[in-house]
Amino acid sequence: MAVKPVLLTFVAHALAVAAAAMVLVWCIHFRGGFAWKGSNKTLIFNNHPVLMLIGFIIIGGEAAMAYKSLPLRKEVQKVVHLTLHAVALALGIVGIYAVFKFHDESHITNLYSLHSWFGLGIIVLYAIQWIFGFVMFFWPGGGKALKNDSRPWHVLFGTFLFTLAVGNSTLGFLEKLTFLEMSGVARHGSEAYLVNFTAIAAVLYGAFVLLTLVSSTDQVTAIDKP
Repeated sequence: MAVKPVLLTFVAHALAVAAAAMVLVWCIHFRGGFAWKGSNKTLIFNNHPVLMLIGFIIIGGEAAMAYKSLPLRKEVQKVVHLTLHAVALALGIVGIYAVFKFHDESHITNLYSLHSWFGLGIIVLYAIQWIFGFVMFFWPGGGKALKNDSRPWHVLFGTFLFTLAVGNSTLGFLEKLTFLEMSGVARHGSEAYLVNFTAIAAVLYGAFVLLTLVSSTDQVTAIDKP
């Protein structure tokens, strides 16, 4: 049985809503909300998981699926794809700034974990990927032959970066939850379960984005003949 890519995107959208809702409930209900300055430094950190999950991963995933999920002309799809990736990149940079600000004001060393190393590397490579895509496919644009040669590598590298970002988000949830449990949060409490389910929803979202990307654009729902 073949499935239309747009049907896969419906599942991805639903998982995106679920993951976004859970990370907001976690940061607002359990962690106290958001702030950019103040005596409660935790409120500064709370910007990080929200911006990285909703801003970077979910919006980035929606950008990746734009060619499969939007019934628009290719030129319009390209603009949506480019714009959403730009928004994802900008919010990702702000999200990383938030955690650096939290560390600096809390007198915590920066870049001490594998999660932070991957995160910084991913955002830098994401920026390079966006700049390359803008210059090659949007403005001023490469020649037709160069575009055709570059497109598979652009798609492959973008898919690789998105997969890394989703995987790194699970490292981040694990790292933060471990610190919280060490400070007294119950290992089998509602907050711990919420964080774990948020990470699971993020992984499932990533999986359906990838399934959408590898599905054929001209597929139709069909039952295999014997």
